[in-house]
Amino acid sequence: MTTACPCQSGIPYTECCQPFHNGTATAPNAEALMRSRYCAYVLHHIDYIIDTTVPAQQPLLDRSAIQHWSESTRWQGLNVLAHHPNISKNHAQVEFKALYSENGQTQVHHELSAFVRIGEDWYFIDPTVPLPGMKQPCFCGSAKKFKACCGQFFK
Repeated sequence: MTTACPCQSGIPYTECCQPFHNGTATAPNAEALMRSRYCAYVLHHIDYIIDTTVPAQQPLLDRSAIQHWSESTRWQGLNVLAHHPNISKNHAQVEFKALYSENGQTQVHHELSAFVRIGEDWYFIDPTVPLPGMKQPCFCGSAKKFKACCGQFFK
């Protein structure tokens, strides 16, 4: 019996998010990355969550808080509402709702997430950690100012 992927793609985990989690493949687009990150929360793959965040933001992440949330939450489902793959050459957005319960209370996390491609890999832009100033160089390495690059999603 094959186990369905927690990202609710309808595909078995071994053919869906597992290759991303074990490093044998990389997410081909922002939606696949977002789904694999949700799945990583469900399966407590904290390193993957950190590794798929923009590299400049990774040192700012609170690993223990991410792990605690991952482990203390009962993940109930994911609904991808929209994937906007062509915001720019290297940017995409994914709108989703993640259902979960904490302390017996059902919650819905509704988000329009921003992603940036650096080289051949997609990364999540985490809005919960400090972002560069709008006139500073963008943290993705584009050589543009943050406001003209990744900052366009955080006005």
